[in-house]
Amino acid sequence: MADLVFCEPTKLYNILNQVTKLSRLTEPNYLCLLDVRSKWEYDESHVITAIRVKKKGDQYLIPESVDMECVKYCVVYDNNTSSLEMGMRGNHSHEDEEGGDDGDDNTQDYDLVPGPAVVCGRLLTHLTRDPVHILRGGYERFTALYHFFRTQKIIWMPQELDAFQPYPIEIIPGKVFLGNLSQACNPTIHKDLKIKAHVNISMASTPFFIGNADKLLHIQIEDSVEANLTPFFRRICHFMDIHLELGSVVLVFSTRGISRSCAAVVAFLMHRNEETAKKSWTHVKMCKNDVRPNRGLVTQLLDWEKIVLGVSVSNVLDLLS
Repeated sequence: MADLVFCEPTKLYNILNQVTKLSRLTEPNYLCLLDVRSKWEYDESHVITAIRVKKKGDQYLIPESVDMECVKYCVVYDNNTSSLEMGMRGNHSHEDEEGGDDGDDNTQDYDLVPGPAVVCGRLLTHLTRDPVHILRGGYERFTALYHFFRTQKIIWMPQELDAFQPYPIEIIPGKVFLGNLSQACNPTIHKDLKIKAHVNISMASTPFFIGNADKLLHIQIEDSVEANLTPFFRRICHFMDIHLELGSVVLVFSTRGISRSCAAVVAFLMHRNEETAKKSWTHVKMCKNDVRPNRGLVTQLLDWEKIVLGVSVSNVLDLLS
């Protein structure tokens, strides 16, 4: 039997935005996103690609179109589940129903019951190999953070998923995003994520923040093993520190968003959290599945670790595994 675990809104956001050559949502066994709210709530709006789970009596009916055993991510949400244990359900007391003599029409008994997402999730743990995720805060919290992922669309054709344009990956919730040049040029993404500053680590430029050194840090280096990002790590960290103190949302990007920008984000996390290259690398890799800094950048991150911590802890294999 698989485990039942919480899925933070940021994790679901990042799951929805993973790519290989195309969005990973095109893969049939990548994500099964299940909505256990009522039909009218689902029809009004739901998270993109979510399938509504129907009920027969008190029993949830698992969609037959999904091979649950092969699904990598199974995520279940209701309105606002915040516990994997029990919630409170109020019922009128028997005294009220029978005209009790205390005269308090508002008296209620409370039963401890699991939330709908947890009930459905427990059923699914018997069908999956990987953990079943319960979205913390449910639909309400997720769509409060990512309103642009609400939809009324129920059926997604393969070509529509092929054309889906992923958003940048969220590294520090609501503060730091990691993306590519195309995303950095997209005005809709800027508006939705409230991007206020760019760290551009590529030879190309974008239409945003041109000539504004307070909001744009442009490090022009090629994506090659010989490229040296080490001299710029302090500038990158200082620039991002300032904007995070101001409450600005920062987008770090390079041409493809898998090498130079990833190394810059790892370097920033090492600096900000005073942690090893391995720990920062692991966090970025957990957020974004196609992180691939070249070997030269990996060596530079190990040198940066010694500057940040005063000692070398990680090794090349830690960052290439």
